[in-house]
Amino acid sequence: MTIVLDSISLTSNGEPYIYESHLTLERRSLNVLLGPTLSGKTSLMRILAGLERPTTGKILVDGVDVTGVGVRKRNIAMVYQEFINYSSHTVYNNIASPLRLQKLKKSEIEEKVQETAKMLHIEDMLDRYPSELSGGQQQRCAMARAFVKDAGLLLLDEPLVNLDYKLREELRDEMQEIFKKRDTIVVYATTDPLEALMLGGNTVVLREGRVAQHGSTLDVFYYPKNVDAGITFSDPPMNILKVSLKNENGAKTGYFPDGTTFNVTSHLSKLDPGDYQLGVRCMNIGLKPFNENDIKISGEVDLAEISGSETFIHVKHENVRVVSQSEGAHPRHIGDRIDIFFNHDFIYAFDMEGILVLAPDRNGSNSPQS
Repeated sequence: MTIVLDSISLTSNGEPYIYESHLTLERRSLNVLLGPTLSGKTSLMRILAGLERPTTGKILVDGVDVTGVGVRKRNIAMVYQEFINYSSHTVYNNIASPLRLQKLKKSEIEEKVQETAKMLHIEDMLDRYPSELSGGQQQRCAMARAFVKDAGLLLLDEPLVNLDYKLREELRDEMQEIFKKRDTIVVYATTDPLEALMLGGNTVVLREGRVAQHGSTLDVFYYPKNVDAGITFSDPPMNILKVSLKNENGAKTGYFPDGTTFNVTSHLSKLDPGDYQLGVRCMNIGLKPFNENDIKISGEVDLAEISGSETFIHVKHENVRVVSQSEGAHPRHIGDRIDIFFNHDFIYAFDMEGILVLAPDRNGSNSPQS
C-alpha cells in the first residue's frame, strides 16, 4: 500500500492548521512526524485516519481517491498518548475486540491474540483487567489491540509520552523490531528529536503547520534544508547567529553584529562574501576550544543547567541566546562573563531567507554538502 497526500491543507474557522503539503508514504515504511506542540502532527494524523477531511487536496491509497472515506471504512489502527482500553474487558478481550468486529473464527482470534500478546510481553496478563495493570502494561495492551488488526496504516500519536524514561526506552527498542516484521505503513508522532533518531526510518519535520522537510531520518538530521528543520531537529534547538563574511587581505573574515570577528576556515571558506545565518548545535559549542579553527565569542551567563554528566549553559551574546553543552558539571553564576567556542567544522550556513547553503559532512570534516 502507498499513501499520497496530494496538496492537502486544513483550515478551521479561518485558522490554518496545515498549510498545503505533499507527502508520499511507502509500504513497509516507518515515518516519524517530528515537531513541537501545535505544529500540526495530530491534525495530519487525523487526516490520514479519515477523522478529518482536508480543506483542499486529496488522499490517494494505491492511486484511489479516499478523501471522503470515513475512518470505519479505512484499513487503519491508531494508538494515542492516553492508555485507551475498555475498562470492563480483560486484556484478552481488549485485544480480541477488533478481530471480533472482523468476524474472524474463534480459533483465528485465539491465535492472533496469543501471538500479539507474546510480541508485547503481556501474554501472562490476558486474564487481568486494565485497572490491574501498570501504565506501561496498559499502553502495551492498547498497542496490542492496534497491532493485532494487521492494518495497512498504523498511526501512533506520541504513544510513549506518559511513560517513565526506562519504560519508554524499553518499548521504543521493542517497537523498532516489531515494525520491521509488519507489512504496514507506520506513522509515529513525537516532539523528541532523540526519539526520531532512535526510531530511524523517515522523518517529516513539521513546524507551525508546514512540512519543513521530509526524507531519511539521518539525512534530515545531518542536512536540514532550512532553519526551521535545523531548529526542530535539535534539542535544545540549533543556535542561529547572523554573520557577515568579507574578503580582506586575501582571506575571509566573519563579522558578528556586535563587531566580534573570526577567521573563516574549513568548509565555510567556500562561501561567497555576504550575509548568512550560521547554525550550530549545542554539542558543538563548548567552554574550551575544540581545535585551532574554533570561533570564540564572549557573553553573559543567563542560565546553567547541570544534568548529571553534562552541563547546558545559556549565554547572552548581544540580543541572541546561545546554548552550549559540555561534559561534566560546570557551575556558573547568572551574570558571569565567559568565553564559548564554536567548533568550526560543524557549522551550518543558511542564507538570510533561512535556506541551507552549506553543511559539514556527517563526520564534521571540510567536505561541503548543499
